[in-house]
Amino acid sequence: LMSGAVIAQSLPLAVSPILSRLYTPEDFGLLALFYSFASVFGAVATARYEMAILIPKSEKEAKSLLLLSFKITAIISSVLLILIILFDKTISLWLGNAEVAPWLYLVPITVFGIGFYNAMSYYNNRKKDFKNIAQANVLKSSTQVTANLGIHFLKTGPAGLIIGQAIAFWAGNIRLAKKIKNELNLFKEITKNDIRSVRKRYIDFPKFSMPSILANVLSQNLTNIITSVLFNSATLGFYSFANRILGTPIAIIGQSIGQVYMNEAAEQRRKTGKATKIFNTTLKRLFLISVPLFVIAFFTLEDIFAFIFGEEWRIAGKYAIILLPLFLARFVAAPLSLTNIVFEKQKIALMWQIGLLSISLLVYLVIYLKHFDFETFLYIYSFVLFLYYIFLIFIVKKVANGKL
Repeated sequence: LMSGAVIAQSLPLAVSPILSRLYTPEDFGLLALFYSFASVFGAVATARYEMAILIPKSEKEAKSLLLLSFKITAIISSVLLILIILFDKTISLWLGNAEVAPWLYLVPITVFGIGFYNAMSYYNNRKKDFKNIAQANVLKSSTQVTANLGIHFLKTGPAGLIIGQAIAFWAGNIRLAKKIKNELNLFKEITKNDIRSVRKRYIDFPKFSMPSILANVLSQNLTNIITSVLFNSATLGFYSFANRILGTPIAIIGQSIGQVYMNEAAEQRRKTGKATKIFNTTLKRLFLISVPLFVIAFFTLEDIFAFIFGEEWRIAGKYAIILLPLFLARFVAAPLSLTNIVFEKQKIALMWQIGLLSISLLVYLVIYLKHFDFETFLYIYSFVLFLYYIFLIFIVKKVANGKL
């Protein structure tokens, strides 16, 4: 599963030096805007019922939850399509870029693909078919990369980037559906009453988990939308590219550390009721790994971006340097934040996510009222969120110590 995730995330990163020469910053800006819009709806496409698929002992309940997730995804995607047909020009103006209007029609397809992908991933997880999930991740990523490269030679502009993003999840769905294909007869036994029953039984997932993930996704993607509205698509392209290049390796390393930490923390909690030792050890190691790397990056990143991706992308390197404090704090905090899951502190996690969204909105408001330039905005945004992630580390430390 881990090898599949590493390969899947590394493929787009590996071809970035080629993509940066095929596509313009404006093209990447449109991609960021398109996918930000789709991600917000994709995160809640199943109302988070797919997360419950792992829980029931009954296979019938699990299959009912899967079908419920499909049904909700279909409804949300259909409503979204109707709204886009009626208000595509208005939505594009809200997003700050009229050029995104024709691409909005791919948003429901993408949301539909994301919802199905999330639901079937959990179902394959329940069946312990980790190889299938890994292969689906790699197929999704390789399809995206192939489309990014191939479509560009047929049609210039952002088409290759956006279409690649839209069809990638469906490529993964084809692989994940292999598990369902072998059990179609069993799904025919599910009735409307079965689906209605699991919808009521697991209502806490849309009540608590959906607001949490929505706050998280909004806080991450609103920056792209705000940048498009207050600045321009080229600026958004440089910012999103810097975010992509910094975020991918950090996510891969953080995911690896997080999985090990979560396992050890759960074991220590079972034995002692706390996870103080593993928390302190992991925190120390994260700092020892990150601080030297980030110091080196501070002095070299701008030149590295210009050399690898082309001189045009030096600006993205400059933005990446400004974002380094935020990425440093996020790199350390993200694996440790799994402490809330280990100690079943979902409400604390929800409150922190709502705080993250609120602080982000406050920063956007200040930038709008004061008419700051984009670099000033990035400095403020990076510093404020750096402090907030440090605050998260203190919170989960108290959780690990059994004091919160």
